[in-house]
Amino acid sequence: MPRNVAVSLLLILPAAAGSTIALAGGEPQSPNRAGPAIAGPAGAQPVQRLVYPPTERQERTITFHGVEVSDPYEWLEEADTPGSTVWPKVEAWIEAQNKVTFAYLDSLPMRDSIRSRMTELWNYERFSTPTKEAGRYFYSRNSGLQRQSVVFVTDDLNGTPQVLLDPNGLSADGTVALSGSSPSPCGRYWAYGLSEAGSDWRTWRVRDLIAGEDLADEVRWSKFTGASWLKDGSGFIYNRYQEPGKGEAFRASDQPPQICFHRIGTPQSDDLVLFEMPDQKEWSYGAGMTDSGEFLLIGLGRVGTVNRNLSYVDLRGRSLQEAHAAGLKVVPLFDKLDAQYTVIDHDGDVFWVLTDLDAPMRKVVAIDIRKPERDNWVTLIPESRDAIQGVSSVGDHFIVEYLQDARSVVKVFDLAGRFVRDVDLPGIGSAGGFGGKRSDPETFYSFTSYTNPGAIYRYDVKTGRSTIFKQPSVPFNADDFETRQVFYTSKDGTRVPMFITHKKGLKPDGQLPTLLYGYGGFNISITPAFSPTTITWLELGGVYAVPNIRGGGEYGRQWHLAGTKTRKQNVFDDFIAAGEHLISSGWTNPKQLGIQGGSNGGLLVGACMTQRPDLFGACIPAVGVMDMLKYHTWTVGRFWTADYGSVEAEDEFRALLAYSPYHNLRKGTCYPPTLITTGDHDDRVFPAHSFKFAAAAQYAQSCDNPVLIRVDVRAGHGAGKPTQKRIEEASDVCAFLAKHLGVRAQ
Repeated sequence: MPRNVAVSLLLILPAAAGSTIALAGGEPQSPNRAGPAIAGPAGAQPVQRLVYPPTERQERTITFHGVEVSDPYEWLEEADTPGSTVWPKVEAWIEAQNKVTFAYLDSLPMRDSIRSRMTELWNYERFSTPTKEAGRYFYSRNSGLQRQSVVFVTDDLNGTPQVLLDPNGLSADGTVALSGSSPSPCGRYWAYGLSEAGSDWRTWRVRDLIAGEDLADEVRWSKFTGASWLKDGSGFIYNRYQEPGKGEAFRASDQPPQICFHRIGTPQSDDLVLFEMPDQKEWSYGAGMTDSGEFLLIGLGRVGTVNRNLSYVDLRGRSLQEAHAAGLKVVPLFDKLDAQYTVIDHDGDVFWVLTDLDAPMRKVVAIDIRKPERDNWVTLIPESRDAIQGVSSVGDHFIVEYLQDARSVVKVFDLAGRFVRDVDLPGIGSAGGFGGKRSDPETFYSFTSYTNPGAIYRYDVKTGRSTIFKQPSVPFNADDFETRQVFYTSKDGTRVPMFITHKKGLKPDGQLPTLLYGYGGFNISITPAFSPTTITWLELGGVYAVPNIRGGGEYGRQWHLAGTKTRKQNVFDDFIAAGEHLISSGWTNPKQLGIQGGSNGGLLVGACMTQRPDLFGACIPAVGVMDMLKYHTWTVGRFWTADYGSVEAEDEFRALLAYSPYHNLRKGTCYPPTLITTGDHDDRVFPAHSFKFAAAAQYAQSCDNPVLIRVDVRAGHGAGKPTQKRIEEASDVCAFLAKHLGVRAQ
C-alpha cells in the first residue's frame, strides 16, 4: 500500500487512546489555600467559594459583515514561540490561574485515592502493532509507567527483540517523544521523527541498522508528514515548512509546504524540492511512494472542502533524481475536487482506489491510468450499508475495515473483489491495524473495547487464522462491567447510537454520576477503546456514555457533512439529546451529568455548556477550539474551514457566531462547575482559545460553581505526553468530576 500519502492531517484530533477522560496531565504548581466551603446543589458535594485572579478586560471589537463583535480578552493571544517564555503579562496570568486551580485540585477529597488507583491500572504492558520491513519487525512497548514507549526490532517474533530507541533518555522530563517511524525497504536504515513538549514540529533522524548508530542526517521543520522511502533506501520524501520567526509558531503560516527528497548522507540544504505551490496558499498536500517504488503519489486538498485530488509521477525505468532533473511530469488522476480518493495499491497500470464518489459509504474501484476516464472504472467492492473505514492490500487480498453502528467489522476479499471471509473478531469493539504489503503473508491488528484492554493479533491471510502476539494483563476484572448500545432521537428526528458502560447490576435510578464523552467532527469515528481512566470512573460507580454524533465518520460521508459549516448545530443538538436521553431513561439527572471532550470535542463541550448550562453538572473542555471567529488565523486553523466554515461567507459567519463558545458566554448566568485544560505548547489548537474562554467564563459566572483552567507546562495538543503527566491530569479531572457529580467513596 502507498506510504504516507496524507493531505488531511491538518485537523484536530480526539483524546488519545488510553486517556478518554482527560487528554493529558501536568505538573502541579505551588498550592494556594482555597476559600470556605458552601452548600452545593443536590446530589453533589459542597463547592468552594473561589477568588479568581483579576483578568483585564479591554474595549476591543472587530466587525464582520456589519456586525460588531466584542473581544475583551484579545491580549491573551500574545503568546510567544514554543520553547521560549510567553509574553510576560500572559505568563503571569497563567501562573496565577494555575495557582488557584491546583490549590483547588489539591483539596479534592478523593484525588489521592483516585491517582493511586489510576496509577495501578495504568501500570500494564502495552504494545503497538508490528510493522514488517525487509524481514524485520518493528514495534513499540511500554512496560507500564515508562514515560515514553521504547521501540524494538527483531527478526523473529518468538526471539529476543533488540532495543532500537529508548526516548526516555532523550530529556530529563520525558517530554521528547517519538513522532514518526519509517524503516527503509532495503532494510538498512530507519528514519525516526522526534517532537519536543508536544509540538507538531518534528525533526527526522536516520539510524544505520547495520552499524547500530545514527548518521549525521537531520531534517528539521517537518510537520504533518511521514518519511516515505525510495525502494533502494537512497533517501526519503517528506513535507517541509518554512522555519517560523520568533513569536510566529502559533500563527497561521503564510507559506504552504514543500514536498522534498532527502538523500542519505547529504545536508538538508541539498534536499530536492519535488513539488510546491508557493502562490496557492489555500492548498495542502502530501506525497509518498507506492510499495513497488514505481510511482510517486501526490495528494492535494483545498481549504473549505473535504474533497481531495490525487496526482502521480511515473518513475518506471528511471530514478527520482533523473525524473527531477528532467522536470517531474505530474499527472492528475483526479482533478475535479469532487470526492475523496485514496490509492490502496496498484498492479502495473491499474490503480486500486478507495473513494466516496457517488458512494457515501465508500467503495473500491480499479482504474487503468492508460484510460482513466470514469466510464472505464471497474467497481471491485461496492458500497454497502456499513461505512468503509480503510482498505489494505496484504497477501494478495483486500482487507476491508467497516463500521457497523460504530463497531468494527472486517472482511477479506480477493483482488477481483470477491468476498472470501469475515475476520473473526473477539467481540463487540474496535479493530485497527491490518497494514502490510501485497506480498506479505501476514498482517497484525489490535482489538479493544471499553472494558477490554484487548490484544495484538497476528493474522494469516491465507488461512484466516488469528493468533495472539501480545496480550496485556491489567489489574481489574472485566467481567464486573458491561456495555450496551442504545439508539436515541435527536432534535430533528435523526437516530443516533450511543454506547453506555457501567458496573454489572447497576440499575437506572436517576441518581447515577454519568460522564458523557463526545467529539463530532472531521469525519473521525469514535469507537470503543480501553482506557485506565474510564475503568477508574466505572469502579467509582460512574456511568460512561459515548454517542456517535454527526460530524464523525461512523455512517459515511453524509453523516460527516451533516455536522459541518452551517449544519454544525446538528452536532451540538445530537450531544444535548444524548444527555436528555440519559436523564429521561433514568440513568442520571442534570446535577449528576458531566460532559467531556478534547480538541474539536472541547468545542463541543464549550458550545453545549453555553447553550444548555441547566443540563449539566460538570464540564471538561480540553484543548478546545473556543474562538470560532479567529480560529483560522492561528496555527493550521485555516485548513479546518471545510468543517467549520469561514467568516468570509456571511451565512457561515452567522452560524459560527451563534455557537462560538467564547462569544456566547452571558454574564449573570450560572454555569456548571468547569475545568478547562490546555497545554502551553499546543501548536495545533492555540492555547489562547482556552485562555480567553476561561477569562470570559470567570467574568460571566453568577454562582459559586468553580470555573478553573489547568495549563500544563511543556505540553502540547496531546501527542507524546509522558505517562505520568497523563495520569496526573486524568486524576485531577476524575476527582473534579467525582466531587461535582456526587460520587461517594467506594
